[in-house]
Amino acid sequence: MRTVSEHQALIAALIPRTRSVSLPLPAAAGRVLAADVVAKRPLPAFDNSAMDGYAVRGTEVASATRQAPVTLPVGADIPAGRVDTPELAVGTAHRIMTGAPVPVGADTIVQVEATDGGLTQVVIHETRTVGTAIRRAGEDVTVGETVLTAGTVLGAAHLGLLAALGEPSATVWAPVRVLVLSTGSELVAPGQSLLPGQIHESNTIMLATAVRACGAEAEEVHFVADDVDDLLAALQPHLDQTDLILTSGGVSAGAYEVVKDALADRGVDFVKVAMQPGMPQGAGIYAGISTVTLPGNPVSALVSFEVFLRPALRSAMGYSPSHRPLVRMPLAASLTSPSGRRQFRRGVVGDGDTAVETIGPPASHFLRWLAASNCLIDIPAEVVALDVGDLVDVWLID
Repeated sequence: MRTVSEHQALIAALIPRTRSVSLPLPAAAGRVLAADVVAKRPLPAFDNSAMDGYAVRGTEVASATRQAPVTLPVGADIPAGRVDTPELAVGTAHRIMTGAPVPVGADTIVQVEATDGGLTQVVIHETRTVGTAIRRAGEDVTVGETVLTAGTVLGAAHLGLLAALGEPSATVWAPVRVLVLSTGSELVAPGQSLLPGQIHESNTIMLATAVRACGAEAEEVHFVADDVDDLLAALQPHLDQTDLILTSGGVSAGAYEVVKDALADRGVDFVKVAMQPGMPQGAGIYAGISTVTLPGNPVSALVSFEVFLRPALRSAMGYSPSHRPLVRMPLAASLTSPSGRRQFRRGVVGDGDTAVETIGPPASHFLRWLAASNCLIDIPAEVVALDVGDLVDVWLID
């Protein structure tokens, strides 16, 4: 029987680092930079006003007070975006708006609150130090400066910086394209009526959502019945646009294990992994495509995704760390675990909690309790019982 660590290593090797691609900034949000970004232009690009007011020569208003104001004629208006900025003549002021270029000849901005706000002439009743309220070209970013490093996960501020520097796109690690398919003749789409023996199919939406949540792309294929030819036919149209095939169901040792029957002789290895839930697993290469097959019970499928696929997918797309946050906490209640199998129990950790609480039974069909949990309690294979207060590893789930 394969250990969890051995199967994790095998899955990680199946999903290598993706290629780098150039994406428009909106599409690059949340992606990982594949290369450093070096500024091609300064930021700000030119000297500009930090506030609404008047562009002046500082020496000409150095003596201004409320008792002895300085009056200057207003030569021009300079709104933000004006490209034909007129030079400032000696003994005059230009009315200027925030972000507008500072005219040649001006070295100081007097904010409008320190004046009477005049349109043809302005009365300035407070002095200002030379250089006041001017944003200098390049004081934020200089040409040739590395502004973002490879490995950065692009968030709002990063994209804003790139846009401000005139970059329309970013070079990032491409998302892994995952084909998600569930199997089972008993499955019926949500919303449809059930006949005796049928159940509503839930793994596709669950796994596709998990794939997208970790940064990959998911294409959902309508679930297929327990028929080998139907399964292979369902996969075929998608192979050219897929980096990873992800199936659920049909991997155990029963009589109608369609995924195992279809892929065991086509490059996929089916094994037992010493874990609970999720012992039956499969992985390999089918038709040149990396393939991972998960058990069909919903809890087993999602826990298997968390343990094996999520870290491998995130690592392939450049995310670091690729694994869930891990904390070590005492147990709130005693529990037992099967000998020789690494158990992942659903748990709850609240804000301020000093211990982790198990939630629901350990069986793999209790999906409600998985939905109510916010962590997985990782119990080593050699441990069969734990008492209140014993320390355990806890994977924090979003």
